[in-house]
Amino acid sequence: MDRNAPPSDRMPPDLLYQRIHGAIAKLAEEFTGVFSPETVSRCAYEAFDSLRDAAVIDFVPSFTYRFARGRLRAQAQMEGMMSKERPEVLFVCVHNAGRSQMAAVLTSALSGGKVHVRSAGSAPANEVNPRVVEAMAELGMDMSHEFPKPLTDDVVLAADVVITMGCGDACPVFPGRRYLDWQVPDPAGQDLDAVRAIRDQVRERVEILLKELGVSP
Repeated sequence: MDRNAPPSDRMPPDLLYQRIHGAIAKLAEEFTGVFSPETVSRCAYEAFDSLRDAAVIDFVPSFTYRFARGRLRAQAQMEGMMSKERPEVLFVCVHNAGRSQMAAVLTSALSGGKVHVRSAGSAPANEVNPRVVEAMAELGMDMSHEFPKPLTDDVVLAADVVITMGCGDACPVFPGRRYLDWQVPDPAGQDLDAVRAIRDQVRERVEILLKELGVSP
């Protein structure tokens, strides 16, 4: 990566990298005694490289922090260096811009935080589908700061349940995980009424999943 190349004319490169360095420092402090500063920095720059083309460049530093933090926690839990206090569910679709995003937000909200949720895409888009954001806002769920994330082995390995939603065999299979495939229509290119119907279908499946996990919606 050329860290001196300006990624966008909407934010000065110096300011962008200053914020990225701030995120790295915050992560290094949080994971002191778990990962070395070099490991934290490498993970953060990998996250930055995968997210720097996001539609809203001003959010890239916070996206980088959240994505890198999720990967580091997943890795630490997988290696037994951090405890897992809640069941972990991973939702995967191709672009991580519609179905998997709705499922993740609904699972987190309906479980009251009793389930730790992640979502990812085998070929993530640059932003969440605006109609999906609008349909979820009708339920009082703010997705304006959500972002598509690439699928990585560590988040799959950290999950107890992996739910694919149209990514086919792009999702790696590891032993010891429960895999489900939800046949849900893709909201891409659909009008708002169609997206609402998809949202409601996803919600019904989430409610069933939570009951199976012993969590009352």
